[in-house]
Amino acid sequence: MVIKVFLASSSGSTAIKKKQQDVLGFLEALKVDYAPLDIACNEDNRMWMRENVPVEKKPTNGIPLPPQIFNEESYCGDYETFFDAKEDNAVFAFLGLPPPPGSKKAPVKQEEAQEEVEDEEAKGEDDQPVSEEEEELRQLEEEEEAPEVTEQEEEDE
Repeated sequence: MVIKVFLASSSGSTAIKKKQQDVLGFLEALKVDYAPLDIACNEDNRMWMRENVPVEKKPTNGIPLPPQIFNEESYCGDYETFFDAKEDNAVFAFLGLPPPPGSKKAPVKQEEAQEEVEDEEAKGEDDQPVSEEEEELRQLEEEEEAPEVTEQEEEDE
């Protein structure tokens, strides 16, 4: 699998140049095989990129700007979605690639996954596991409530 990064070698925008450098530099640091495809001097690359970015991902003017990232024919995203994946340490998932050996997100063996499913099914409704998102939401709600209680206590004194 080759990651295709569509970029413009002769862009007049420093913002686009920086975004392209950020994507390519990060892929090189991760030792990900990629192919930089120039849309500035190759009309076929430009047309292919424009035709294959999903409609819902295109900007209002309909012309996606580089860098645009694909895994072979499959659209991965633009710079913003790449940046979000980078911040979440989910670049390999974003690119549709398996994580490297020894990484924190190593693939779970099928037997272990089946055991986890069986364990979760065996739990009662009160013992349901809580997702990270639900836990974060609870913590935020508790934090929001905590200052109000403190303010109330101060008013009572």
